[in-house]
Amino acid sequence: MHPIVTDASLLNFNTFGIDCRAKNLAMVECVADVEYLASKGLLDIGGFKVIGQGSNLVFGASYDGTAVLMRNKGVRVLRENDAFVSVEVAAGEIWDEFVKNAIAQGWYGIENLVAIPGTVGGAAVQNVGAYGVEAKDVVEGVVVYDVKNRRTVFFTVDECAYGYRDSRFKHIDSGRYIITSAVFRLSKKYNPILTYKALAESLSVEKVLDAAKVADVIERIRWAKLPKPEEKGSAGSFFKNPLVSGAQFDEMKRKYPEMPSHKTDGGYKLAAGWLIDMCGWKGRILGRCGVYEKQALVLVNCGDCDGSDVRNLADAIVRDVRQQFGISLECEAEFVGV
Repeated sequence: MHPIVTDASLLNFNTFGIDCRAKNLAMVECVADVEYLASKGLLDIGGFKVIGQGSNLVFGASYDGTAVLMRNKGVRVLRENDAFVSVEVAAGEIWDEFVKNAIAQGWYGIENLVAIPGTVGGAAVQNVGAYGVEAKDVVEGVVVYDVKNRRTVFFTVDECAYGYRDSRFKHIDSGRYIITSAVFRLSKKYNPILTYKALAESLSVEKVLDAAKVADVIERIRWAKLPKPEEKGSAGSFFKNPLVSGAQFDEMKRKYPEMPSHKTDGGYKLAAGWLIDMCGWKGRILGRCGVYEKQALVLVNCGDCDGSDVRNLADAIVRDVRQQFGISLECEAEFVGV
């Protein structure tokens, strides 16, 4: 177990680039490290926050708890046949590296999720998604440490209560479980999912579609409109794309025929970035935080901002979108100590 650091800076452990001071900072490299922290009373329910790459977290100026850096590694094949492979992946593995390694191994199903910052554990908590694919589509289950009962538990994918950018670990059981690994069931046959128009158009000239080619195109599309964490502080897509009923969609489509949308089983998913742009926020700055000039869905650090700056900007955007469209945006990013 690495030494536990007190009054520690989290500047290098969140992609928004916020210099939060944490009461304690602990690095975890195995389950035994988690058990040790629990035995020392540093994992009281609600008194810790697990950090992968900090790509979905917005910290305040200080955090009066234990910041747990998940740094365990390993990819292990559990079961395999001619059609599928089940692999257990440590929570501290970098998500994008796992996706690209899977493609290289001939394991398919997550190639549309390439270039998403964060770790495997974070992806399992967040149910990351992009271009018609979500993590829950390939997750068999997750291994967690139950802080309350001091034991390791396995949850099946159904028990994870996955939803759109959501799971039991974000809300119902926030602060109780620490994901230590996730099990994925991946296919050995590549079946491209090209339901998103922008992706299908970008690939329309390709004669042969393989997973590596699709992943490469998706990566280029993503970084053309999103800032890389090392270039500009952000938490990626900050708001969830809202879901509206058919009746509400028809009414809005009459007023805004150019409005982008995506039909789902539960209704119509609208583009939060478009709604924000229509309210005039793209490229604007409020205090020390602003809206990215290339994608209104992204809030960026304009210089030494903290969580209160981000909260003020997010609240202003939510208020304007509600006033103009009657739609309440929900944050995808999570505020900690704000």
